[in-house]
Amino acid sequence: MTSSPSNRVLLVFILSASLASTIGGLPFNVLPVMLGSLADSFALDAKTTGLIGSICFAGYLVGTLGAPFWMNRVNWRLLTIVSAVGTAGSFALSSQVSTLEWLFVVWALIGFFASTMTCLGMRILSDLPDKVRAFGTRQGVELSVTAAVLFALPPLIISQFKYPGAALSLAAVVAILGLSAFWIPTGSLLKEEGASHGAPAIGAYLPNAAWRSLALFFIFLVGNIGLWAFLERIGSSLRIAPAEMGTVFAVLKLLGGVAAFFTAAVGERVGPTRAAWWVMGAVSLGLVLLHTASAFMSFALGAWMWEFAFTCGCVFHAASIARSDPSGRAVMLVPAIFALSSMAGPGLAGQIVADGNYLGLLGFALGSTLLPALVNFIRRPA
Repeated sequence: MTSSPSNRVLLVFILSASLASTIGGLPFNVLPVMLGSLADSFALDAKTTGLIGSICFAGYLVGTLGAPFWMNRVNWRLLTIVSAVGTAGSFALSSQVSTLEWLFVVWALIGFFASTMTCLGMRILSDLPDKVRAFGTRQGVELSVTAAVLFALPPLIISQFKYPGAALSLAAVVAILGLSAFWIPTGSLLKEEGASHGAPAIGAYLPNAAWRSLALFFIFLVGNIGLWAFLERIGSSLRIAPAEMGTVFAVLKLLGGVAAFFTAAVGERVGPTRAAWWVMGAVSLGLVLLHTASAFMSFALGAWMWEFAFTCGCVFHAASIARSDPSGRAVMLVPAIFALSSMAGPGLAGQIVADGNYLGLLGFALGSTLLPALVNFIRRPA
C-alpha cells in the first residue's frame, strides 16, 4: 500500500529544501561582490582573484561528486546542521586569515560544505512529481534571499568593514538559514512507496541525449559564470559607488528570483529550441548594454537583463536534462556540471581580463550562450 505526503507537507519540504539549498548557492550568488572585496582588501590581481573563485568551486566539485554515493545513507537533518556549521565556520575563518595560501584553503572548504546543501536540495526536490516547478521554486527562493543579503552587503558592510566584515556577515546568514534543518525530512519522501532513488553506480549509463544536455549546460554556464565572477569589477571600472553597487546586485537577484518563478509558471509549455533562442537574444541584449555602459543606469540595466535571461536559461537547461533521462540520474549531475563550469569560468575569465579589457569577457559569455542555441536549432529545428 502506498502513501503520499499531503500538499501542506510537500510545501513545507519544498520551502525548507529551498532554504537549505540557499546555503549552497550563497558562495556563487555573492561571488562577484566577495571577490571584488577580496581583491581590494588583499590587493589581488585579476588572475589571482579568478583563481580563488575557481578553487572555491574545486571544493564544490569534490562535494558534488561524492554526495550521490553517501547522501541516501545519512540523516538529512543532521547533514543540514553539519554543513551549515561547516559553511558558516569557513566563512568566519576566512575573515581572520592573512595569507593567500590560507585564503585558498578556506575558500575550498566553503565550496565543499556549500555543495552538500545544493545536492541535498536537489535530492529532496527530485522526489516531487513536477520537477520543473520544484526546481524553479527552489531557485526563486534562493535568489530572493540572496537579494536581501546583497541590499546590505556592499553599502553597509563592505564599505565600512571590508572583506572581514562581509565574511562574518555571511557566516551569520548561513547560521540562520541552517535553522531550516528542523523542517527538512530525515530521508527520502518515497521510502514508503519503495521507490527511493538509489545512488548512481560508478559507470552507470546515461542516454546519449542526457550527456548532450549536460554538455550543453556546461557550455552555457562556463562563459556566463566567468562574466558573473567579474561583474563587480566591470562596475568598479565605471566608478559605481558602493551604495549603487549594492542596489545593482540586490535588484539583480530579485529579478533572478522573478525569472525563476516565471519559468516555474511556464513549466513545460516552452520547447527547448524556442527557450534557447529566447535566452540567447535576451543575454545578447544584456551584454550589449554592459559593453556600452558608461554610468550606473546603463550598467544596471545591462546586468539586470543579463541576470534575468541567465536564470531562465539555467532552469530551462535543468528541465531539458531532467527530460533527457526518465530514470532521474542525469539531473543529479547538475550540481557537478555547475561546479565544473564554476571552476573553469572564473579562471578563464581572469586570464581574459588580465589586461583590464572586458570586451573579450563579454564575447566569451556570448559564445557560451550562442553555441547551445545553435545545437538545439540543428538537432531539433522549430
